[in-house]
Amino acid sequence: MSRVCEISGKSVMSGNNVSHAKNKTKRKFLPNLQNVKFFSKSLDKFISMKVSVRALKSVEKNGGLDDYLSKTSNRVLAPQAIAIKKNIYLNFILNLLSFVC
Repeated sequence: MSRVCEISGKSVMSGNNVSHAKNKTKRKFLPNLQNVKFFSKSLDKFISMKVSVRALKSVEKNGGLDDYLSKTSNRVLAPQAIAIKKNIYLNFILNLLSFVC
């Protein structure tokens, strides 16, 4: 599995360890990823994702996965999150049409 957040797209960064003598050695900055299950109210199921803690806090602050994805633009989201957002939107439209008919 890659070390990429499935909501924000945050991934591994590279940089240098710098000693007191200014010697530089390469290193990696890893994102704080956690395996999380989100419950989607509109899809009525749990979705397992590998998410950074920063994105997890944003989802909780905005009231859940459905609300967070609806409020966030697609430019900020990772491709997996855009696919889930599309499924939520299609399910919303289908429910709306069945309610009207």
